[in-house]
Amino acid sequence: MFAGVVGVLLLMVGCAPTVDLQPADDANVPECADVTVRLPDVIGDLPSRTTDAQATAAWGDPTAVVFTCGLEPPAPTTLQCVTIGAVDWIVDDSDSPNLRITTYGREPAAQVYVDTTRLSADNVLDALAPAVQKLPKSGACTAPDTDTNATSAPQPQSEGTKGLS
Repeated sequence: MFAGVVGVLLLMVGCAPTVDLQPADDANVPECADVTVRLPDVIGDLPSRTTDAQATAAWGDPTAVVFTCGLEPPAPTTLQCVTIGAVDWIVDDSDSPNLRITTYGREPAAQVYVDTTRLSADNVLDALAPAVQKLPKSGACTAPDTDTNATSAPQPQSEGTKGLS
């Protein structure tokens, strides 16, 4: 009987379908492979899901977090910039409560989509930062009037005042 229960549980674990994603243009670079193997198995209480594209990841069923590595680094922007886990992130809340969050000053760039009705973006970025820190640093967010050659993104918030949803 125990073997039958274990077999049913194993089948149930495999029931979550593969998440269909598109790889970024530079998904095959070694830097993305270095990040992808370091991504967490769980974010909050959401387990990782299998994806069908290189340098991507997803968590939750239904999916609440999607990660992609290998994007073109973003240009200077006026979108909110936060520093979490020693990584600068540009936050696009135009599809709120879903956030599109992209690394700034990392090459290649990585991007995360977070459904903030399911979990905090702060928690997601905290969980991803140790892996994303492996991407080579090529710049940082600064105040618009500090150094126009660096970026025109707003000054990042300190780690103690993260404040994302």
